[in-house]
Amino acid sequence: MSLEVACLSFRQPYATLVLNGVKTIESRWRPLLSEMRNCTLAVHIAQKDWEDEDWRLILTERLGMTTQQTEELLMSGDRFGRGVIAGLVDVGETWRCPEDVPCEEMRELETAACLTELNVKYLTRLSNPRWLSEPMYSRGHKDVWTVHIPVHILPSAASHP
Repeated sequence: MSLEVACLSFRQPYATLVLNGVKTIESRWRPLLSEMRNCTLAVHIAQKDWEDEDWRLILTERLGMTTQQTEELLMSGDRFGRGVIAGLVDVGETWRCPEDVPCEEMRELETAACLTELNVKYLTRLSNPRWLSEPMYSRGHKDVWTVHIPVHILPSAASHP
């Protein structure tokens, strides 16, 4: 038996940040997740890393994480490797971030997204992140695609043998 669920590929460290509940807003240039409100999304860990390090400044300066805490968080996200479906997250509302967001509100959004310069991007709330009990190997795709996750590796199956 398996669970059919939509899947989206995230570059590291964002896959780790999502699955550990640090990143609670996903940002995209298109409203990619808008049709998925109140649905579960599988998180695929891409082969490539994200290219800039805004996320690191947000973790240390805004969330107060030490270098050691940041490194431990990153290492926890590498336990399954790359090119795998590693977990699930619930999708909330999607909205377009306006250009004129007040500074303090923008700072909160950036902290939740672990990314700066969110103006005019589409933002989606993410909640209830959970790791699979083991990785499921899969090629990534550009947009959302459908996967079948074996029931025995789902988080609830892992906690109820």
